[in-house]
Amino acid sequence: MFYFEKINGKRILKSDLIKNVQTFFTTRDICICDKILENNNPDNKYEIENKIKDDKILITDYLKIQPENLISPTQTHSANIEIAKISQHDYPDCDALILTDKNIAIFLNFADCTPIILYDENQNIGAIAHAGWRGTAQKIAPKTVEKMIINFNSKPENITALIGPAIGYCCYNVGEEVFRELSKTVVNFDGLSEIRQGNIYVDLKNINKRQLEETGITKIDVCPYCTVHNNDLFFSYRNENATTKRHSAVLKLV
Repeated sequence: MFYFEKINGKRILKSDLIKNVQTFFTTRDICICDKILENNNPDNKYEIENKIKDDKILITDYLKIQPENLISPTQTHSANIEIAKISQHDYPDCDALILTDKNIAIFLNFADCTPIILYDENQNIGAIAHAGWRGTAQKIAPKTVEKMIINFNSKPENITALIGPAIGYCCYNVGEEVFRELSKTVVNFDGLSEIRQGNIYVDLKNINKRQLEETGITKIDVCPYCTVHNNDLFFSYRNENATTKRHSAVLKLV
């Protein structure tokens, strides 16, 4: 079950399904990624940079790590997966990071796409994957699980998955091409799409859940919050005219 906690009065979202590591989803209260800084030079650049810096310090203090040890990749809607290393801060073209080192933390950024946190309690390793429709169509979550199995001897029955706040079945209408690509990713697509007033709607969170179930994972918590309907809590690319702000999924091992 998902529930809110606060860091210095600012809300984060956690699940009681994972208790032995520090893992959570930020809300609008804490923004550690604004894409406007990557491609533009806004008039309020320093204000944005200082806000992000302050929020990162808030998180690293909470996690008890140095700010330089909070690591994030450059996300491109790929199915590329890397293993986070304390000596490496650049992960270009990467949409999932596997974490094995207790001295660092990882985060990935979202604004409607599906955040997926994986944790293997037996091996004490974890991962975060970014699954928009392209990542979901490429089965990034099962591929991340596969890499955990091959590289670190994880077993699906020992892995817990959190599927975080994302655009919901209520709001995610797609074209026929996207529907066809997504419908190929699971054995049974029943209950994951429907036609409403001539439009196709798909359940992105539960498509990812079913993909994970087909890998053998049974411990899965699916967040009930839709980023469009709960735009007061989370950022929404669709609902906010292509906002550059992102909420994040964060993971640190203990």
